Amino acid sequence: MGVLTEPEQASQSRRAGAGEPEQQTKECTMPETTTFTVPGMSCEHCTRAVSDALSSVPGVRSVEVDLDTKLVRVEGDDLDDPALRAAIEEAGYEAQ
Repeated sequence: MGVLTEPEQASQSRRAGAGEPEQQTKECTMPETTTFTVPGMSCEHCTRAVSDALSSVPGVRSVEVDLDTKLVRVEGDDLDDPALRAAIEEAGYEAQ
C-alpha cells in the first residue's frame, strides 16, 4: 500500500471514526426547592436536628435553616413532601 496524501488520510480517519468517543447526552434537571415553616425551632440544636433529619431523605442535596424566621429550605431531586414532613416530625418538630 502506498503513502496517503493528507486529504486521503483525513478521509480515511473520518470513516474509521478516528478513535472519537461516542457522545452521550445526559439529561440535566434543575433541582426542586421546597420550604417549610418549623415554629418549634429555638436553638442551634433544633437547627442541627432538623437539618440532619432532612439530609437523610433520598434526593435531598442541601438544607438551609433560618432560625430567626423558622424557615427551612430544602433543595434536591424528586423531593417527596410526605417523606420530608415525616423526617421533620421524627426529629421532634412540626412542619407547616
